Amino acid sequence: MALLPTTLLVLALLLLSCNSVVAGPLAVGACYSACNAGYVACMAGSGLVAGTTGPVGWYAWLTGAAASCSIVQGTCMAACTALLAAPTP
Repeated sequence: MALLPTTLLVLALLLLSCNSVVAGPLAVGACYSACNAGYVACMAGSGLVAGTTGPVGWYAWLTGAAASCSIVQGTCMAACTALLAAPTP
């Protein structure tokens, strides 16, 4: 029985604090877009087109150019995830 008042108090505090801080889904979307633009530029720098395969695609994977672009993009996207919970004005 004592759990209900505590739960209601926590819920009320969370609801009251929701309007003072806004999470940053727009910031995350912009960050993801920047990561993807960087990936496309990295692939283009290696002579590849992002999102396609072809006769050159398998050779680029053997050289590691596309793999390194993918690793950098994944690291960038992981760093962007923190922006989802970051308070933005």
